[in-house]
Formats: sequence, structure tokens, C-alpha cells
Amino acid sequence: MGFREINTKIVEATVAPGQRLFSQRGAMLAYRGEVSFTPNLRGGQGGVMSMIGRRVANEDTPLMTVEGSGTVLFGHGGHHVQVIHLSRDTLYVEADRLLAFEGTLEQGTVFLGSQGGVMGMVRGQVSGQGLFTTTLKGHGAVAVMAHGGVIEVPITPQRPVHVDPQAYVAHHGDVRNKLSTALGWRDMVGRGSGEAFQLELSGSGAVYVQASEEKL
Repeated sequence: MGFREINTKIVEATVAPGQRLFSQRGAMLAYRGEVSFTPNLRGGQGGVMSMIGRRVANEDTPLMTVEGSGTVLFGHGGHHVQVIHLSRDTLYVEADRLLAFEGTLEQGTVFLGSQGGVMGMVRGQVSGQGLFTTTLKGHGAVAVMAHGGVIEVPITPQRPVHVDPQAYVAHHGDVRNKLSTALGWRDMVGRGSGEAFQLELSGSGAVYVQASEEKL
């Protein structure tokens, strides 16, 4: 199935009988064929726990289940769209950045503090994002949104990557995250993220970084 990039802001997905996609509500731009769109509160294959996680994080907007036979064009708000292909891997991505993903992927919710401890919790407060992030696991394709384009930066054991928390889009692989401060606590009073905070990603995998720090 997968997604085909039409341009930097629109992707096309082929929907076949017996298969399904999940998309953010309002992401459908046009479609051909016999395709249905229904609200889904269960959160893909993630079930009730995924739904609870989104509600705690104030992300209770239902996904749309896309089924039938045809093709669908997806896009949202004029944002840049990046397609990420997973092969038995786990993608960590903020829920509001998800445009659409294949139903072969299992969706879950993870508490940021589980990877970054107390500093992981701080990261959620500083970046304006919730303390929960969405996981997509398995084999399939994901379309995510960002501002100003996306670059994939490899993460290796010998070379961790430092990212502005507001420029962070998603990451995958065997990666640990830790929020560090580039300035003293007194220097950070009244500041946002930017150079005052850095999200350190170490291990093996890749992180996707957007060109603009603007929030979705």
C-alpha cells in the first residue's frame, strides 16, 4: 500500500479491500473510488490504552479509519509532509504531527519520562508538547507533518545528536533521549527552548528535524 509523495505537501495513498489506513481528521484532500472515512476512537491497533494516553495528553481528537478501494490524497494546513518507512522498527512521534499511517502498524502511547526521567518531563513542558508521545511499531509507512521541510539525521553510538526540542519531529531506532541545558538555570528564566535547552539523542537510529521551530 504505502504513500506516494505528490509534492512536498501532499501524499497519495492506495486503499485496497481488506486493508486500512488511519489519518488525522481533516487530512483528506480528495479521493477516487469507493473509499469510506469513519471516526476511530480506539487509536489504530493500540486499543483503549492508546486512547487513554491521548486523552491524558489532551490529544483526544479521533483518528479517521480509511477503508475501501481507491486512492486518497492527504495533506493538512499546508504543512510539509515527510514519509517514513518502518521495517519492524518503532517510530516515536508527537500525535499532532501524524498525518496518516498504515493499519499494519501498532499504535501506542509512551510517557516521555520513561526514557528521559525527570528531564524528559521538563522537555514536554518546555517544548509546549504533552508528556506523552505516540509510538508506531511494525512494518509499514507513516506520513508526518512539519514546518519548512525535514532532514533525517543519523544517530550512531559514537556520535549522539543534539536537537532543539521544538525542532524535533520524530525518531526511530534503539535511541535514548535526555534533555540537557546549555545555560545555567538563572540564565533560562523567561526563555523558551531554543539554545537554552538541547534534546540529546544517543544510540543507533535516526532523528527527523524540521527547518522551523514553529508549532503545529
